[in-house]
Amino acid sequence: MPQLTVRGIPLETMMEMSHPLINELAEVCACGKDNFTVDCLQTTSVYGGLTADTFPFVEVAWFDRGREVRDRFAEVIARRLMEGGIAELEIAFKVYKEDEYYINGRSCSEME
Repeated sequence: MPQLTVRGIPLETMMEMSHPLINELAEVCACGKDNFTVDCLQTTSVYGGLTADTFPFVEVAWFDRGREVRDRFAEVIARRLMEGGIAELEIAFKVYKEDEYYINGRSCSEME
């Protein structure tokens, strides 16, 4: 955790930037790099009865870390992807509660 789900961004772009992106995001979150997952979805978008380019979108699923960290996290993602040639993108955060998130059947709120 955090988990990034990406669509509309070429796999090659994400592969190239994944290492520096995760390094910087780990610093922002003050957590280990091994806590991150990045899933690149291959999607087909349609509009008006035809296939269309998929708009670049990143969904971040995580435990809430407050507004300041979230703003910095979003800035890092946007900057890195724009440096990689993505002209425009959207980022959304999905927040999990620790007592509602389970690893191997145990609530994260009990794992400390």
